[in-house]
Amino acid sequence: MKEPVRLSKIMAERGLCSRREADELIAKGWVKVDGIIVDQLGTKISSDAKIELAPQAKSNLDRLVTILLNKPIGYVSGQPEKDYEPAVRLITPQNHEKDEDSNRRLERYHFDGLAPAGRLDIDSQGLLVFTQNGQIAKKLIGENSEIEKEYLVRVRGNLSKEGLRLLNFGLELDGVPLKRAQVTWQNEDQLKFILTEGKKRQIRRMCEAVGLQVAGLKRVRIGRVKLGKLPEGKWRFLRPDEMF
Repeated sequence: MKEPVRLSKIMAERGLCSRREADELIAKGWVKVDGIIVDQLGTKISSDAKIELAPQAKSNLDRLVTILLNKPIGYVSGQPEKDYEPAVRLITPQNHEKDEDSNRRLERYHFDGLAPAGRLDIDSQGLLVFTQNGQIAKKLIGENSEIEKEYLVRVRGNLSKEGLRLLNFGLELDGVPLKRAQVTWQNEDQLKFILTEGKKRQIRRMCEAVGLQVAGLKRVRIGRVKLGKLPEGKWRFLRPDEMF
């Protein structure tokens, strides 16, 4: 017989919400297990139990927002650093690039629990995701995430065929081999990188390892979501029809 498992863990594994969100829904009495309301945190249940969310729970999850920002150079992704502003301060009504098909407006509660799902160096620009949704955060930056991230990288220096081969596979950082990448020339001074991991300053360090210097770095895609024509410094809501 299988050991009982925490309800919040099973809810997260089934993709209903994150564990933190599950605890909030359970505490509010919005979760049923095999037809019975469970409102005690830490409750353990059978792994094959039927879980139902109350309409209020579904409405609560639907209110969670994900925001796409075209981060300029000079802003930090997360916690503020001396003399530099965090990118979240660009998320203002004035910087909202509105969708013609949506009248959604920025509300104060949208900042509750809003956090960057990944990082983008202070001297890099492009697509940065902020979300209140724990499941989206897990998908993008969770331990087992395989989401592709695409970058356009302007470089200086000479890259040999062997160097290009190593950029695709064969390098290591801090003694740990890197996952296979997809690196190709876009034009005479720009490379396209597609990665499924995001170590600190990874692309810059990869380039240094093969004798290149990065002159510009821009993230243009995360999963199936593209930066597109979103102007620099502007943001928009992730649309209901978009999925990473």
